Amino acid sequence: MRTRSWLIILLLVWIGQCIPGLSPVQQASCCAIWLRPENLTALVVAEARRRALNPRVRSHPCARRRVGARKSFRRSRVLPTWKEQKTPAEGAREAWNGNAFDPQRWGLTPELSEALPDRLRGTCALYAPCFQTKTRNTSVYAYPYLSGLLRLACERNYTAIGRTASIAGENIQHFMSNSPWRIDELLEQVQKEIGATPGLEQGGVLLLDESADEAGKKKAGAGRQRNGRLNRVAMSQVGVFLAYANLTHPGKPLWTWVDGELYLQEHWFTLEMADLREKAGIPADLKFESKIEKGWKMIQRAQSRGLPFEAVAFDDLYGRSTWLRDKVNGAGKLYMADVPCNTQVYLEKPVLGVPERRPGSSGPKPKRIQVLNGIKPFAVRQVARRADTHWSRVQVRPVERGVLNDPFAVRRVWTRREGETEPVAEWLVIRREAGDRYNYSLSNASADTSRERLAWLKCQRYFVERANQDSKSEVGWDELRARKYRGWKHHLALVILATWFVAQTKWAWAQENVPDPTLAQQFAVQTLPSLSTANIRLLLRAADPLPQPTPRQAIELATGNLVNRTRSRASRLKRQKPTLNQAANVPP
Repeated sequence: MRTRSWLIILLLVWIGQCIPGLSPVQQASCCAIWLRPENLTALVVAEARRRALNPRVRSHPCARRRVGARKSFRRSRVLPTWKEQKTPAEGAREAWNGNAFDPQRWGLTPELSEALPDRLRGTCALYAPCFQTKTRNTSVYAYPYLSGLLRLACERNYTAIGRTASIAGENIQHFMSNSPWRIDELLEQVQKEIGATPGLEQGGVLLLDESADEAGKKKAGAGRQRNGRLNRVAMSQVGVFLAYANLTHPGKPLWTWVDGELYLQEHWFTLEMADLREKAGIPADLKFESKIEKGWKMIQRAQSRGLPFEAVAFDDLYGRSTWLRDKVNGAGKLYMADVPCNTQVYLEKPVLGVPERRPGSSGPKPKRIQVLNGIKPFAVRQVARRADTHWSRVQVRPVERGVLNDPFAVRRVWTRREGETEPVAEWLVIRREAGDRYNYSLSNASADTSRERLAWLKCQRYFVERANQDSKSEVGWDELRARKYRGWKHHLALVILATWFVAQTKWAWAQENVPDPTLAQQFAVQTLPSLSTANIRLLLRAADPLPQPTPRQAIELATGNLVNRTRSRASRLKRQKPTLNQAANVPP
């Protein structure tokens, strides 16, 4: 029957195409409307809506009747119409009528969009002292760059950003790659401003992660290293990033980058790389640091600057480091550290020490610390499958697709430290995700911490992915074209400022413009979604649209592009000339 209905629809469309020109009156008629091919989409939507409201009821779970079976008599029934349907989800269905699309019910007005450009200028004015150098004030370029990051959809390079503000691309490039304005002061001011924001005094979590982007081999920090986005080893730049998230208020979650460091592999500090280090502008006093050391340095900076946070979450690259876990614990902060599935833990407290030499043995005296009471360790993946590991579902928080309600298991375990005779008691938190996938974490939370609290901490790392996604896809972090170390740092500072501007705007609007509470009842949901970074960018572009070039300006831009490409080709030929001459003198 379903196939027959669609054949009839296609036949009607074909007949409509064959009908000669229709008069305006005929076009307005219902028949003409449905015969127009371009309205096929509306017909499909109407059919889908009708099926959603009037689902077909089957008396048997099997969709097809067995061959040869006797047909049973079924009395025809009259399907109720839209208005006759009365179900518990009636409020959600009424949303299709359009009343849920009233912006004022969501706390949105045109004035909010119109005020965004001035709000962004106010942010730039607040941070203007950070762009002051010994010789000049470069803050005049901060607003064009921030505005370009937020308004441009792609190709957020120096030339395109300068074009949106009628500024030469060379000036933007000098501002980003050469001007010595103060990066650390800008990041410190962002973190202090987060701490001074009412409502963010408690519940903050720091999220430590890394991100890799493909890069040419002459860019600062470029090297063959693991690129998670490509899932392989490739020539990449790797940054270690610190994000901040606060979910104290479920209806207005907040997340943003707050710090970052460029990771330089050890070979960058060899004598062979001295020339490239100088060309890339890498400071002479910069020393090699591992990713874990850079992460700990950023956590220390955030704590010293007064950024309020209760816990630190990091992935298994950092979580497997007992050194980092002990550092965070020594600083008086909680951690939730993802660990690999083969991490060894003890289910009972082991007694550690150096065993005595056995009587009559002729070997050397034992020096290594060993387990003296015979307790055996287990890999965390083995603990997850033990019969005495108890699982229960925990409703962590509302999410876009409903409620995060995964099974969690928590156990008190002990881990060892190199050279220490006292084991460390930690929580092992295991999450079973869809597809029977397991994820393991260790935490220094107190012994009386509830399963719900541990599950909540365990799921905080999701927001570092959101912060990475917003910074890359929405604010243009991955469109960086700078080759110098200072350009990388400057771009990071302004991306952080842009993400904080968006987070601050969403937070302020959520407090000043509360949505209609009946919307949640109407859609039968617990929590309404908050504005996204893409929403803020759309509202900013509407209030401050990108300039469109005139035909004459477009011709001039195209001519300039041809000139630059020709110059680049001439420069490359000049560099290749000695090689070409040598090849010409080689006999065939």
